[in-house]
Amino acid sequence: MEEENLQQLCKQYIMGVHDAMDLLNGKWKISIIAVLFYHKERRFSEILTEVKGISNKMLSKELKDLEINQLVKRKVLDKQPIAVEYSLTDYGYELQDMINSLSNWGIKHREKIIHSK
Repeated sequence: MEEENLQQLCKQYIMGVHDAMDLLNGKWKISIIAVLFYHKERRFSEILTEVKGISNKMLSKELKDLEINQLVKRKVLDKQPIAVEYSLTDYGYELQDMINSLSNWGIKHREKIIHSK
């Protein structure tokens, strides 16, 4: 019975990893979320500037996907010309610890690789 419980927990764990990876997959989503962690609210053009290498079309697609998944909210500002601001939802902020851990690991990995040459 205990082996069966372990297998079920493992399946659940793996399913959670797959669900998270399906949502956050690709080159840009985590970078977009990270920008919004540090700047709270950003206009489209500001995100475009900070996420180096992303195209207008791709940023638009990724922001829509993050909005559909309730991680990012879009606010149309009452200005002329019309401006739009993006920010993280409370649900989006739940990713902060994971992204901080990922960033910290990436920094350590870069140092390890640089010093091992």
